[in-house]
Amino acid sequence: MTQPEVTIYTDGGAKPNPGGPGGWAALLIAGDQHQELSGGERSTTNNRMELTAAIMALEALAQPCRVTLVTDSQYLRNGITQWLRNWVRNGWRTADKKPVKNQELWERLHEATQRHTVTWEWVRGHAGHEHNERVDQLATAARENQRTA
Repeated sequence: MTQPEVTIYTDGGAKPNPGGPGGWAALLIAGDQHQELSGGERSTTNNRMELTAAIMALEALAQPCRVTLVTDSQYLRNGITQWLRNWVRNGWRTADKKPVKNQELWERLHEATQRHTVTWEWVRGHAGHEHNERVDQLATAARENQRTA
């Protein structure tokens, strides 16, 4: 039996960054079905919100899937596809021997990817891509909700 195919678009941000309220969002698309997820934190960073969006989207999948995850975050894409392997091998230290920022989120993201076959794609933010623009709107709304909470 083949795994269902899902495309996920994610975004996250904080304003001011760092330390301001932040929001994250994900749009999950499987065939003609769409699901939107979003949330936020009162004091966070852009990178934490980008990671949280991907984690929450992958954890929302009820069964193993073939996932194409589309993000406008180079930090997220490069971290999961290039840097993570070395961080783990180096005891969660960067190439210059500093502790990896957001380690607990990277660990959770790594765990969330294990059930799925994930392809990571980068798209330029604010370039008119319909689904990326939608998650940007949702993340901004979630951030604004933190401001007024």
